[in-house]
Amino acid sequence: MVLTCPVAMGRTTTRRDEPSPLSRRTVLRAGALLALGGAAAPLTGCGLFDREDPPTPDPLAPLVEESLRLAAGLRAAATAHPDLSARLVPLAEAHEAHATELTRVIGTPAPSGTATPTASPSSGPPADQATTLTALRKAERAGRDTATQACAAAPAERAALLGSIAAARATHLEALR
Repeated sequence: MVLTCPVAMGRTTTRRDEPSPLSRRTVLRAGALLALGGAAAPLTGCGLFDREDPPTPDPLAPLVEESLRLAAGLRAAATAHPDLSARLVPLAEAHEAHATELTRVIGTPAPSGTATPTASPSSGPPADQATTLTALRKAERAGRDTATQACAAAPAERAALLGSIAAARATHLEALR
């Protein structure tokens, strides 16, 4: 309801029939909070309040690289000694399958190229078969130890895969005798 006050000369006043649920103090507080919130909102996007560390590489990533190196070493040895290829190629394929499965578990794309072999008989003239097999056994033994340590340190959902890889590498040692 609007009443005109004759003393105020043309100004209108409002008569309240019931009290307002908002006091002037409540309105001022809300305005101050909105102003503070509006000033702080742009700061959250600039990284001032972000404390997130950069993502750490997955602990299985070195095993992927190692599997690819072992596979490359076996393939290089099979190329240098064709009469050993029937023994070496299946072992190389197993390492490649391990690398594929590890990348699936990690959630990264499979590496596009093959790694350089660690125990490659191709550096210089081809070594004799005994020397080649000794170098391959040494690389497999190191790989087995790496997989065993990773298995012991892994969470339960990864331990089965790493245990299988460690067992396969132990079997590869026997196949390389």
